[in-house]
Amino acid sequence: MRYLALLLAPFALAQQLPDLYHAETHGDPPFLYETGWKPLLNGRDLAGWHAENNAAHEWFTAQSVVWRRVFSPVRLTAKAAPGDRIANGKEGKTANLVTDAAFGDFELYLEFLLAKGSNSGVFLHGLYEIQIFDSYGYNGPLTVGDCGGIYELPEGGGGSPPARNAARPPGEWQSLRIWFQAPRVDAAGKIAARPKVLRVLLNDMLLQENFTLAGPTLSHMKIPEAARNPIMLQGDHGPVAYRNIYVRELNFR
Repeated sequence: MRYLALLLAPFALAQQLPDLYHAETHGDPPFLYETGWKPLLNGRDLAGWHAENNAAHEWFTAQSVVWRRVFSPVRLTAKAAPGDRIANGKEGKTANLVTDAAFGDFELYLEFLLAKGSNSGVFLHGLYEIQIFDSYGYNGPLTVGDCGGIYELPEGGGGSPPARNAARPPGEWQSLRIWFQAPRVDAAGKIAARPKVLRVLLNDMLLQENFTLAGPTLSHMKIPEAARNPIMLQGDHGPVAYRNIYVRELNFR
C-alpha cells in the first residue's frame, strides 16, 4: 500500500490552472495569502543570483527607486544599499541577471518599474521571454514587443502579442504574474512535449492564455531546453527595477 501511495503521489500533486472567474483577485499580491511561495530576493543583497556567463555587471540592491518625470525621464534614481529591490545600474545597460536555482513548472510573481521608453524582459527557463516594455499610452496594434508579449523567435516570427495594453505609466510599480509549464523530456533526453505559457497577467489583466512555445526566443541563454532551468531578467535594454520576486513550484497536468 505504501508503494502504491508513492506511485500515486505525483498525480495527487498535479495541478490545473486556476479558474479565471472563481479565482480572480485584486489587491495584495498572492504570496501574502497563498501558500508555497518562495522569495527570490532576500531583502539585503544579490545572493541567489549571478550575471549571465558570470560576466561583470552593475545590478544592485536599493531601499528605494524613484523616477523623475521632468529632470530625468529616461533614467531611474536609486542608491546602492542593502534593500528589497534591485536596479540594473545607472544607465540600464548591464548583463542579464540569472537565478542560481533551476525550476520546472512554476508560477512567478514580480513587480517592476520602468523609466520612460525603457525595456526589459523575464526569460522563463532562461529561454522564453515575456516582454517588459513602456507601452503606456500606445493605441495602435499591439506586437510581441509590447508589454506582456511573448517575444519572437531568433529567426523572426512566432511569439504572441498581448491581448490588451495593460501597461501603467513610467515610474509606477507594475505587477506581472506568469504560469509556466516546462518542456516534458523523455528518457532519452528529447523534448516529448513543448513548453507552454499557460497564462500571463499584467496588473491583474489577462494578456496571454495557453500559448505553446515553438522554441527559445531571441536573446535567450545559450543552454539547452530541459525539464528544469533558471529564470533570467534582461538588463541591457534600459533602466528597470524589480521587487517582490516570488516563485511557486507547481506540477501542471
